[in-house]
Amino acid sequence: MDLQAVPETVFDRMVELRRAFHSHPELAFEEKDTAELIIRELDSLGVPYEYGGMGTGVVGELHAGDDRPTIALRADMDALPGAENTDLPFSSTIEGKMHACGHDAHMAMLLGAVRLLCESPPDINTRFVFQPAEEKGGGARTVIASGALDDVAAIFGGHVTNHYRVGEIMVADGVITAQSDRFLIQVRGKGGHGARPHEASDAVITTGLLITALQTLVSREVDPVNPTVVTIGRVDAGSAPNVIAETATLEGSIRTTLPEVRTHIHDGLRRMARGLEELHNVSLDVQINSGYPPVVNTRREAQLAYRAARQVVGEAGLMQLDHPSMGAEDFSYYLEQTPGCYVRFGARSENMKYLPLHSPSFDIEEGVLRVGAAFFDQVTREAANEYPETGK
Repeated sequence: MDLQAVPETVFDRMVELRRAFHSHPELAFEEKDTAELIIRELDSLGVPYEYGGMGTGVVGELHAGDDRPTIALRADMDALPGAENTDLPFSSTIEGKMHACGHDAHMAMLLGAVRLLCESPPDINTRFVFQPAEEKGGGARTVIASGALDDVAAIFGGHVTNHYRVGEIMVADGVITAQSDRFLIQVRGKGGHGARPHEASDAVITTGLLITALQTLVSREVDPVNPTVVTIGRVDAGSAPNVIAETATLEGSIRTTLPEVRTHIHDGLRRMARGLEELHNVSLDVQINSGYPPVVNTRREAQLAYRAARQVVGEAGLMQLDHPSMGAEDFSYYLEQTPGCYVRFGARSENMKYLPLHSPSFDIEEGVLRVGAAFFDQVTREAANEYPETGK
């Protein structure tokens, strides 16, 4: 399918849906009205679905036959906390919430693909997964726990990005996004008067040294060819300018793409904490919590997605991945269970200023909806010829 094959009526409907989602954003596990709009659209198309209520996914299916394999197509539903400043006529009507990550577009393009597939059903069972809580809470695990992927041969998903222009699709196999972990470090010293530092153990001094030292885990202990990021995102210490702080708290994140590097960073963080305990006569409690695993596309499904993308945007529109994104994405949980491929859709026009995801000013060129719908339609038709009747 090429882009011209997406009827204007389908494109217009996707724009309407995207704007409706955008104006009424809902946060992770709160996507009640969002789910109801998706259900109304599926009902209008005669597509059966399952929905367990707020906090769960809406899972529809276009059934081709019990002897046919099944693939899944996924879109995420949740918005982000934050005040929108796009000045769009359909900007958020919910204070403190906005679709700053393009999930409104993801839902609209998948619903557009549903419409295309209903008009000309392929010879494969197609499951449409509208997932809650990608931004926070790992809603993919909710979908997996529901059994929605138990008999699925492969799953495909994608994300809009302003790194590429409309009409460009990035497809690659292997590692696409990083492992994301969070850490919390609590420093406990001995408080005292600012005039008598020799009577105290300063938690702030220890914290400052730790902030600097942790950066050397990346700059001096990891091979530079392996992307790695350690970020201190929050520091809390002290109560008054003339009081030596007894306690301090640091929170941050670790982004890695290789398991051995991840292990080294975790061990190094704890090693530095132990050293500072001895050096400054304080105690440090280190907690590291695992975040989303890396997204790792499987080769067969990446090749299938590549063929589909080439049909949609041509050779000139196919983008290469120079290095994995250091962002995280809970599509990774699906790929731990099922083969699949996660792509990126260019969403910036030639004249549009680049704006990163999660920016309060983030917006897209709506032509990307046509690209996404055409890709999901075509990848389904490619899959119909790829997978045997066993579904694997």
